[in-house]
Amino acid sequence: MAEQESARNGARNRGGVQRVEGKLRASVEKGDYYEAHQMYRTLFFRHVSQGRHAEARELMVSGALLFFSHGQQNSAADLSMLVLESLEKAEVEVADELLGLPMGAAMLATVTGLPASGEVGHRFVRDLAAGLPQNLAKLFSLMDPNSPERVAFVSRALKWSSGGSGKLGHPRLHQLLALTLWKEQNYCESRYHFLHSADGEGCAHMLVEYSTARGFRSEADMFVAQAVLQYNKSSASVVFATYTQKHPCIESGPPFMQPLLNFIWFLLLAVDGGKLTVFTVLCEQYQPSLRRDPMYNEYLDRIGQLFFGVPPKQTSSYGGLLGNLLSSLMGSSEQEGDGSQDDGSPIELD
Repeated sequence: MAEQESARNGARNRGGVQRVEGKLRASVEKGDYYEAHQMYRTLFFRHVSQGRHAEARELMVSGALLFFSHGQQNSAADLSMLVLESLEKAEVEVADELLGLPMGAAMLATVTGLPASGEVGHRFVRDLAAGLPQNLAKLFSLMDPNSPERVAFVSRALKWSSGGSGKLGHPRLHQLLALTLWKEQNYCESRYHFLHSADGEGCAHMLVEYSTARGFRSEADMFVAQAVLQYNKSSASVVFATYTQKHPCIESGPPFMQPLLNFIWFLLLAVDGGKLTVFTVLCEQYQPSLRRDPMYNEYLDRIGQLFFGVPPKQTSSYGGLLGNLLSSLMGSSEQEGDGSQDDGSPIELD
């Protein structure tokens, strides 16, 4: 009985929200933008003060979309920021469940205040959870790309989402932002967000378009190399395989006609084995290709530290990446002579 009463109360509340939204929509349609904006803000703080954060977010999302549809960028951006404020004030723990993956009964109750059982509550929150990241990405996509409000919105959204599985923002949110920026042909920022997502295939397709639209034919290998050297291992392999298969200027391989692509292919294999000697020889043999971009050696320094036990860069009589590798290799050889290291064990990657 209590569950049924809660469901009826929830239905009544949503009915009231719909009536208020109808009045607000009518005000906007008449051009009373300021009055409607202030009413949205008043209702937001009323909902939040009563602990009704889910309703507050739902109202702000619909209001922002309405203002966007009427070209009211400032009002829409303000309500979009209130969506994030509601997430922060609710102190909802960021979890994979909240960003689109299956949500358990306890999380249902925590997020919405609805009972942890009951079809009405479950259906309502499933819709909310599935739509949250898409709603944030939708609001982002409708903002003026050159507005400071958009920068503030994405920074705040990623900061909120960083409470989950990503220190620099949740990978799912990064993916949606990357897709939006790709549609806008903002390839550079799209690549940044792809690199913080887990969507290697999407990144590869974007890079193919980026390369063919903005790069020279001779640079096709460089577009994928820069991404692969910065990605996590599993996604890097997907990016490389997809890119080399789909790019019109790259013949089927491996091996490839471009030395840099062969280096990346060998490097991905070397990471699986974790042998410092293989990594050192690769970097030495492919120096002519690696000199094409001064950032490559910096990326490889980091890869050496993560997967091959290379110590942080330090001044060496040899100088540079090779000097650091040679110093590490000599130390590794001495350890092998003592039988203290087993290079045959693959490196476990995060």
